[in-house]
Amino acid sequence: MKGDARSISDFAPAKVLVVDDMATNRKLLHYALKPPEYEVIEACDGEEALRILKVTQVDVVLMDIMMPGIDGFETCRRIRKDLGLTLLPVIILTSLGEPDNVVRGMDVGADDYVTKPFNMLELSARVHAAIERKRLTDRLDDTESVLFSLARMVEARDENTGDHCSRLSHYGLVFGKALGLSFNELEALRRGGVLHDIGKLGIPDSILLKRGKLTPEEWLIMKQHTVIGAQLCSPLRTMTKAVDIVRSHHERQDGSGYPDGLRGEEVPLLARVFQILDIFDALSSERPYKPAFPREEVIRIMEEETARGYWDARLMKVFLEILRNRPEDLEQYETMEKDRSAVLLEHMMNSGVLDWYRKAGDDPA
Repeated sequence: MKGDARSISDFAPAKVLVVDDMATNRKLLHYALKPPEYEVIEACDGEEALRILKVTQVDVVLMDIMMPGIDGFETCRRIRKDLGLTLLPVIILTSLGEPDNVVRGMDVGADDYVTKPFNMLELSARVHAAIERKRLTDRLDDTESVLFSLARMVEARDENTGDHCSRLSHYGLVFGKALGLSFNELEALRRGGVLHDIGKLGIPDSILLKRGKLTPEEWLIMKQHTVIGAQLCSPLRTMTKAVDIVRSHHERQDGSGYPDGLRGEEVPLLARVFQILDIFDALSSERPYKPAFPREEVIRIMEEETARGYWDARLMKVFLEILRNRPEDLEQYETMEKDRSAVLLEHMMNSGVLDWYRKAGDDPA
């Protein structure tokens, strides 16, 4: 149909897991949620539901509270904590409609709460809305994962930076919280840590992997990675703030940066925050052309460059306070939970493929 942007998964039957110890209730929900729109899977208690969810992907869970063994509250808690299914919609179905039970259900991660006896049309509408939100979230999550994986490919090709992206994502959360930034801004810093150099995918290998100094012409091409990266990420509205980081993280306060020669507060706030993290990582990490500088040397260089007009002095003051007084906060990036792209990078590094790729790149033939 013209103008229909839905994916093939939107036309597949929605899988609904019904968890209730009463067979009559499960049959009633079968009647309410009919094929071809829905495929109903049954579980007679919480334990069975957890076993099913370990091996089967579903779109929504409809769950009774009062069941033998573990009740609906505990089952919901385990779905979130033990199985890690934080985005799976869970709708509680129960005759316990008191406010305390509603609050308890939300506390353990339930998304909605329907009191028995329920109206069939209302229940169907709520299930449909939950599934639509789930499928939209899945598409956004898949898109982010693809972008992250592409960005990790850039990181993997550079044997000198280590786990640069994960470090920057962690630094961004620490620094952003110290600045009192919003959740959306913190999320943009997390994403920016991974995506900031994704535009290097568009840079020829002869330039990107060149061992020696770039010529002026090559340097002009290299600078385009910020523009290419912003173009890759900008179609996603959820990436709007992260795009500022991708495009502007090489700008400088005095206007000597690229690609736009922005000055002062013309440089977006999150890009100014990220610049400080990027230069810190470069100074404090070992590279082929330099050792990892000790903390006092890092501080001296960052203060000197700020005085020259490179970095935002107000933001730098806050960062250096962290670096001087609680540097351990910046050193805990290894304890972060790895996203799928970080796991992919780890697998690539362990496979030996990248070693072969680098050797091939060094081969003059």
